[in-house]
Amino acid sequence: MTADLSQIVKAYDVRGVVPDQWDEDLAELFGAAFVRVTDADAIVIGHDMRPSSPGLADAFARGAARLGADVTLIGLCSTDQLYFASGSLGLPGAMFTASHNPAQYNGIKMCRAGAAPVGQDTGLAEIRELAERWSETGAPEAAATPGTVSRQDTLADYAAHLKALVDLTTIRPLKVVVDAGNGMGGHTVPTVFDGLPLDVVPMYFELDGTFPNHEANPLDPKNIVDLQARVRAESADLGLAFDGDADRCFVVDERGEPVSPSAITALVAARELAKHPGGTIIHNLITSWSVPEVVRENGGEPVRTRVGHSFIKEEMAKTGAIFGGEHSAHYYFRDFWNADTGMLAALHVLAALGGQDGTLSDLVSSYDRYASSGEINSTVTDQAASAAKVRATYEREGATLDELDGLTVTAADWWFNLRASNTEPLLRLNVEAHDEATMVKVRDEVLALVRATD
Repeated sequence: MTADLSQIVKAYDVRGVVPDQWDEDLAELFGAAFVRVTDADAIVIGHDMRPSSPGLADAFARGAARLGADVTLIGLCSTDQLYFASGSLGLPGAMFTASHNPAQYNGIKMCRAGAAPVGQDTGLAEIRELAERWSETGAPEAAATPGTVSRQDTLADYAAHLKALVDLTTIRPLKVVVDAGNGMGGHTVPTVFDGLPLDVVPMYFELDGTFPNHEANPLDPKNIVDLQARVRAESADLGLAFDGDADRCFVVDERGEPVSPSAITALVAARELAKHPGGTIIHNLITSWSVPEVVRENGGEPVRTRVGHSFIKEEMAKTGAIFGGEHSAHYYFRDFWNADTGMLAALHVLAALGGQDGTLSDLVSSYDRYASSGEINSTVTDQAASAAKVRATYEREGATLDELDGLTVTAADWWFNLRASNTEPLLRLNVEAHDEATMVKVRDEVLALVRATD
């Protein structure tokens, strides 16, 4: 199969429709290319519950072993479980998942030893180049001694590692509804939560890569409706929703109301700073003003970065940051090889809530201080022209502008960020203000400019 790999090799991973855009033959070439670029003599591979995942993972393993690398297959796992295996075993790793994408998609998230990310600037471009060349010329020559392929179960060790990072020994009993979305949370949650004083109400724990109940993307409000209703019906203390590969966790309070990922970032930051006084906390530029405020109030140093895990992880490594959070519910921990793990963030929320007598809505109220629009997408034919029009308007009004990532405009009592999608003809808008009326006014003004047809 000769493929146009530009369509499937993205900024941070490989992702596309199977078998239309890629298949097991190409996965085998990616395995060989991964070993060649990382110069690895051993690697670890995991996969999610999509129908195509086991075959693709096995093909990748064949390609890696062909070039002499010993392969450890850990089988069904969440993406953060693969990061755990990479970190604890000291091996480069590959995770077969398309996260929250529909069933016909699959992909590969790759990392170097210690869960260090592989992106366009850190090896992915070279992996694409080799796989592209070999898809035309044939597989590379096999090593004189092929690598071995073995299997290892890391789930129990992964769960033990996470629980060693958060003290849950004294929490009060909690009733928690968990929506796994038929994704890998249904595999990891029972083991991680085992032994904790939790009454777990499971939703959609059956592993099913066709996602029969709803998309495994809790960032879309329609996909947490079932969870919200169940939390209220069960009079539960909170609800948790995981995405398809269970590396992101979304939280719902006892009223069934979503808790913003910024509030979770601030809550976890305060807890990590209690353990590591004076530490650095990373937050992307779309998280709430409350995040750097809470960090400073707790004696920490906030550092603002671009959106995206490669930027967060790079900044964490550079600064020695103890924690990082994004508006998309990705949470990164120094104690977890700077990698993202929604499960560890969930354990922090459980520990914080279970360590006091109040409700979750009361607990997070001090971390949720401003009115936010959430992310609003607008389809535009010319992203640059629309953004330039917005920039010119607010320049004239004297607001502060910066272009760290898209356009951020800041005034005394509001800010907004307007960013272009890398993959679609979209502009993404996030607005925050001191009050709801101001947020709505700014939101509507910017959207009118973005969506004007003249």
